[in-house]
Amino acid sequence: MSVKLNRAAYDYAKELIEKAKVVRDERDAWSEDQPSTAMENEFIRLHGFREYAKWHLAIDDEQDPETKKHYKFPYGDFSKVHRCGVLTAESRAGQYKHFDVERAAGRLHEMIDGIKHGLSRHAAAGRSASAR
Repeated sequence: MSVKLNRAAYDYAKELIEKAKVVRDERDAWSEDQPSTAMENEFIRLHGFREYAKWHLAIDDEQDPETKKHYKFPYGDFSKVHRCGVLTAESRAGQYKHFDVERAAGRLHEMIDGIKHGLSRHAAAGRSASAR
């Protein structure tokens, strides 16, 4: 299996987080929050695999891009990024030694937690500079 970071999905997730399109839930919530198979199928029917791909942090080059098997490590519900989905992706990617995906999910996790604590990236940078 040749799993690699889906850069477009990573960039899309960052964009959503910067726009505060985030559900700040706990790690264990992903089993409840992740889209069902029926929701995935309906999303693909309405929007196609190109849009479906944006919601998965990795792709498997050995699978047909017109199948769900091609897309790995979902992180949201097709409208918002879920913290629990990012945490699950980060953990599972590390377990399977997909370190580029693990690092990307870790950066998304940091971005979400920065927002959660009322800090944007720019505000956090400003605070650390003024603290010197």
